[in-house]
Amino acid sequence: MGAFIALIGLSGFARAGGSASSDASSWREIETKYIFGFTTGSGIGIEGEKEFTTDTIGRFGKRGGRYSATETKYEFEFTPSQFVQIEFGALGSSHDIRNANDLDDRRQVAFSGGFGEFRYLALERTSNNPLSVTLAFEPTVRLVDETSGERVHNYEFETTLNADLELVRNRLFAGFNLLYEPEFTHTLLDETIRETKLGGSAALSFRLTPNVLIGAEVWYLRHYDDFALSAFTGDAVMFGPTLFVRFTPKMFVTAAWNTQVWGREVGSPFSLNLAEFQRNRAKLKFAVEF
Repeated sequence: MGAFIALIGLSGFARAGGSASSDASSWREIETKYIFGFTTGSGIGIEGEKEFTTDTIGRFGKRGGRYSATETKYEFEFTPSQFVQIEFGALGSSHDIRNANDLDDRRQVAFSGGFGEFRYLALERTSNNPLSVTLAFEPTVRLVDETSGERVHNYEFETTLNADLELVRNRLFAGFNLLYEPEFTHTLLDETIRETKLGGSAALSFRLTPNVLIGAEVWYLRHYDDFALSAFTGDAVMFGPTLFVRFTPKMFVTAAWNTQVWGREVGSPFSLNLAEFQRNRAKLKFAVEF
């Protein structure tokens, strides 16, 4: 949360460096992919554009003790055509766990795997159509479990629909995601785990200046202990603020903080779902385009 507050302060520099004009119609077009926090916009960039990013997601808070875990993507992204974007990279993780329910105590930093992503712009925004839609598929291989930090062989196949709507020209945007995420995990104890996460989100992002956007998002997430969506184990609602700051035409940062405001564990009397999800999560992404 401290990093998010610091970024708000840093955004003042970007505001000072931006256009003083309050007429948003004169501002340059903005790519919507990263302006909604954990919710991904439909933008795929300019044909021929390349980008390097570090994208860190932190998860904090489990029942019964201390819990913090991070996963960072070291990502290369390029756009071979105006309708296709390809990304790939490596994963690094960290875990600091002590006395948390159903988790072994652990303190470690590790190389944790790799991923790729393919995005296809299915519906392009035009002057007569404010809606844009992208389909994305992201396979991931993990050698370290993202929750417990244990050594595993994990295969995740995230499929999302990313849509956004320009509500006010160059000023106010709404974003929507649908998520389907099956996972297959094989543990060192020779156990096989199949699970699926379903979810959806809605977000708003308001452009304060040409280089600064602030907003909020809400996520609804469901967890199943199978692929057939028949073994429902719980769900949760996450809500929080978002921030996007462009420092230069080729450099930007995005940040978000989500808190679980409601949750349910099947068979548990507790008011939040801290078994499949976390109390808080944070996102910090830094990107350089070239």
